Amino acid sequence: MISIDNLSVSYGGWTLFDQISFLINPKDRIGLVGKNGAGKTTILKLIAGEQIPTSGAVTRNGECTIGYLPQQMKVADTTTLLDETEKAFDEVLRIEAEIESLTQQISERTDYESAEYESLLHRLNEENDRYHILGGDTRDADIEKTLLGLGFRREDFRKPTSQFSGGWRMRIELAKLLLRRPSIFLLDEPTNHLDIESIQWLEEYLRNYNGAVLLISHDRAFLDNVTTRTIELSLGKIYDYKVPYSQFVVLRAERRAQQLAAYQNQQKLIEKSEEFIERFRYKPTKSNQVQSRIKQLDKLERIEVEEEDLATLNIKFPPAPRSGQIVADIKGVGKAFGNHRVFAGAEFTIHKGDKIALVGRNGEGKTTFARMLIGETEPTEGEIKIGANVNIGYYAQNQDDLMNGDFTVYDTLDRVAVGDIRTRLRDILGAFLFRGEDVDKKVKVLSGGEKTRLAMIKLLLEPANLLILDEPTNHLDIASKQVLKEAIKNFTGTAIIVSHDRAFLSGLVDRVYEFSNGSVRECLGCIDAFLDKLKAAHQQSAPLRNNVAEAKEKNQPKTENTDNESAAKSENSKPQISYQERKERTRMLRKAEKNVADAEAQIALLEEKQTALEGRLANGESDAELLSDYDDTRKKLENAMSVWELAAAELEELQQRFDD
Repeated sequence: MISIDNLSVSYGGWTLFDQISFLINPKDRIGLVGKNGAGKTTILKLIAGEQIPTSGAVTRNGECTIGYLPQQMKVADTTTLLDETEKAFDEVLRIEAEIESLTQQISERTDYESAEYESLLHRLNEENDRYHILGGDTRDADIEKTLLGLGFRREDFRKPTSQFSGGWRMRIELAKLLLRRPSIFLLDEPTNHLDIESIQWLEEYLRNYNGAVLLISHDRAFLDNVTTRTIELSLGKIYDYKVPYSQFVVLRAERRAQQLAAYQNQQKLIEKSEEFIERFRYKPTKSNQVQSRIKQLDKLERIEVEEEDLATLNIKFPPAPRSGQIVADIKGVGKAFGNHRVFAGAEFTIHKGDKIALVGRNGEGKTTFARMLIGETEPTEGEIKIGANVNIGYYAQNQDDLMNGDFTVYDTLDRVAVGDIRTRLRDILGAFLFRGEDVDKKVKVLSGGEKTRLAMIKLLLEPANLLILDEPTNHLDIASKQVLKEAIKNFTGTAIIVSHDRAFLSGLVDRVYEFSNGSVRECLGCIDAFLDKLKAAHQQSAPLRNNVAEAKEKNQPKTENTDNESAAKSENSKPQISYQERKERTRMLRKAEKNVADAEAQIALLEEKQTALEGRLANGESDAELLSDYDDTRKKLENAMSVWELAAAELEELQQRFDD
């Protein structure tokens, strides 16, 4: 579908990546991973056509359409949420107008046997097919389902887009992108502004999507749940694995260990051969053996160990100053903005050494509560008592906006550092991967990850015993997240973390508070217990919605006519249809029946393959390729079942419509 051939990008004398090549196939689920600055976003821009490579080419087939979601994007401020989202269906609206025009022309003509009349019918059929393919029949339902899935409420639909924050505006663009249904999604950090429920909804959507997905994400759980292939970009080269991220980490370590062992063995062989050659080079009796060894060395294909990017973030929070056992006491706290109540009834105590997660949908008050703890805003009800000798270190979600873009990296820290620590600023910056000329960069040109690291350094300059971190992992790569996670684990003070990153919170926090539906309640158990509860709630809601729909149908008023009278009335009231309309109905039914048959055939093939793979697994085979093939087949079977359900539902709908 898309071919990347010998792609290189250079800036001056510096090469970002050199002659990389790979293919993107239909229905691929690819995670593009690597450290911040490795060039992942550049690859997406090259594929989307927004950047020109230094050399090489990106080739895609003529029918391939691309949906690109960058990290930053502007949304129009002149429309409502619903109107802006409907722009995803511009093509559908154009087709609707064309169908109406063609229908009008056909109804006014009487030259049924002419070539022009046949041409109009042909165009109408084509436009109808295109309309169905683009989801014209279900666009209102699709818009509602997508917006609700991404966390919007129905009362938001008529709000102007200008009233939404930057994070919510990114969701609007994501909704439009999903509704356009391109051949391939190019998603750059799509989960940065999503809450846990919306991330889970997006995972399900992408898993079942009929096209391809190439995404950049530092959310390990998201990568594992969506992707089946991992492409690593490291030091200007790529490494392609046909497995999800967690399996890729294991295989990469195994590959490097095998490569290193082979390299060491070969070096020993070379060393012994060279030693033999030097020892017997001038002995006539050994000349044949010496020449043989020399030829062997000349022909030997030297093993090279792949370079490894060993630059790592070095975070270690200073020892926490001593504080009282009770860090904060929250009693009946609530917050309202005018008539809008955000939450109420927060009642709990934070003890020394607690590691607490605040979770819930965006807009439920997590950041507001964090700002209450640091005294930036006051509760409208209840009371927050901060304990004795509590020093708070706060990492704000909008950290980018709190730093002056015209200051350099060094100046930003020099203005807040005091005492002897000022003499060690360059060493501290080096530990956070700001080296050489990086320290003289202006803040406004830094990447998202670099700004996050700079904000983290500011947090470390003053010792604190209570850390309040609001989305600290946004823009950090996976390796840096793990370093930060270990630093918080080893922190001797108290930590309160607002985050939607499930892998980051897992094993880190010991208490979870959920902000939901205007209230705050403690979730017993760790973050994994909270996620299990969310999953169970989603599973229960689906049959509940079906039951509501069935109940509505059962409560429809019945007519008082007898069966015979109803049948007769129905028969007499049926409009007479033309030959062309009967022909069109027959064509639509045949097409729907073919779709069902094709889906059933695909299911049969995949079930047969799955059975064969299960037999091999039962016989003790368990290599990575077999496991990957089995997992891929299982996911394809789930997708095929979904396709069959949609096709069967469409056929049933057509049959009912034409029988009425």
